[in-house]
Amino acid sequence: MLDFEPGRDDLFAFKTLVGLLLTNGPGAISAQGAKGAVSADGPESPERVQLNKALVGFLSHTGYTHGGNGYEGVAFLIEAFRNSGLDDPADPEHGVDLRAQAERAVERYAQYKARQKSAGSLDIAKLPGVNHPVFKDRPVNHDPREVFIANLCEKRGDHNVFHAFYREVVQALFDAGVSRNVYCVNIDAVIAALLLKMLWQPLQHGELTERDLESAAFTIFLYLRMLGCAAEIDDHLNRGRNMDTRTPASQCRFVA
Repeated sequence: MLDFEPGRDDLFAFKTLVGLLLTNGPGAISAQGAKGAVSADGPESPERVQLNKALVGFLSHTGYTHGGNGYEGVAFLIEAFRNSGLDDPADPEHGVDLRAQAERAVERYAQYKARQKSAGSLDIAKLPGVNHPVFKDRPVNHDPREVFIANLCEKRGDHNVFHAFYREVVQALFDAGVSRNVYCVNIDAVIAALLLKMLWQPLQHGELTERDLESAAFTIFLYLRMLGCAAEIDDHLNRGRNMDTRTPASQCRFVA
């Protein structure tokens, strides 16, 4: 995708991204597109179902919001570390004051919110990778998927400065009074941190542009979600009904 040979840490990050991006569950928009194409041909007569059309259904049901928004977290991190002097995001002795970086990012966001409110605008963008509609009501909140990845990396001895920065950001938001409690670092932040960790040095050395990273973020989503949607297609071929894309909750399973 980017024409360079991955190292050991890159391969681990990619494998982790596979697990994170494979699926959002049977109700995901991309899965609905794939399953809708299967249902339209008729899984009750599986010989009529066209795999290529089902994959087109998956592609047509991805876009700027479902898939393309993965770059927002990467863009936020790039801006936060633009003049930081960071060389290697995997080095625990990176020399960057993450707390100070987080406080500056929060200050910029607080000023932006104040400008929008003073202008009478209700269109206030949220910080990418922060907060979650489910994991939000405790004094200190955690997305269990983010915690799992953080613990996994710690056991491996892998350091990611961008992931650590996000944890400083949610604390700084609370300390500055911008949030009423400590938001969670959500899974989108983890994806952005993993992706940028792989690509930070090529970006700094001029081998990639920020536009390349935007393309890479969407492409990696498509590649990995393609695997998940192929499984959705196969599942619906074997278990689906004509003109019906629903999956009963009682039949849903997960693999961890």
